[in-house]
Amino acid sequence: MPKHKLLYDYLTERAEDISQTWFDTLHETDPDSVYASTDPAVLTNLKKQNLAFNYQLNRIFSEEKEVYTAALEKWAFKAARDKEHLKTPIHYIIREFIRVRDLYVGHVKQFTRLHSDTVTEEDAEDIFHTLIKSFDVVIHIFIEEMYKNTNIQLEAQKELITELSSPVIVLFDNVGLLPLIGDIDTARAKMILENTLHQCSEKRITQLYIDLSGVAMIDTMVAQQLFTLIESLGMLGVKATLSGIRPEIAQTAVQLGLSFSNLSIRSSLAEAIASDLTQKKG
Repeated sequence: MPKHKLLYDYLTERAEDISQTWFDTLHETDPDSVYASTDPAVLTNLKKQNLAFNYQLNRIFSEEKEVYTAALEKWAFKAARDKEHLKTPIHYIIREFIRVRDLYVGHVKQFTRLHSDTVTEEDAEDIFHTLIKSFDVVIHIFIEEMYKNTNIQLEAQKELITELSSPVIVLFDNVGLLPLIGDIDTARAKMILENTLHQCSEKRITQLYIDLSGVAMIDTMVAQQLFTLIESLGMLGVKATLSGIRPEIAQTAVQLGLSFSNLSIRSSLAEAIASDLTQKKG
């Protein structure tokens, strides 16, 4: 018989009671927390997850460390990726793990008192160490998974913002406008290049105005990406016209030795459109 098999049986018999006690004492008001949900389906799943955790946790007293650790990790990875938990602030999740841990500590203390004749001081120390360590493992996995998910969401939001900040707007017929606003670093310049080519192809653009009036400064790398964009557009049959180049950018371009001599340039977007319309009418 494993060293703590009696404790395993003791806790397994009380697993549902522990889970119900935890659920009955939930007190949450934050609507972003899964623990404040009033959705019956969400609450049912929450109860199932907690009870499943209890049964997996109890295995730390009946199985080898490699076996029960793998089982706990499997439960933690699955629960951490649950959409309701992903929407819940991590400090609420840690708080609930601590509440469950405290319930377990109370039951384990009761067990050691009931079996004080067979559970030595060394046994009790080993039991509590194993229990706390197991909670630490699960909490660590939750924090790590939440961190990963947060980074994924931030990257997705960053890409969306970048994409929305460089839209190709159809003005009329096959004529489009790419208004660039704000700071443009190398990463954003690369994204602009990819998105613009894709959007021009998708929207069948043959004439594109690239307006820089909202851009305060560009460096050599960004300028090179801009030249690459214009060349790539030309290969797609899209004529590009730059407009709204601010004095600061023009001065920087000269200092960096950048040449705009082969590009179609107008002082403003209004002038660019008016000039092209005049040429078409003529």
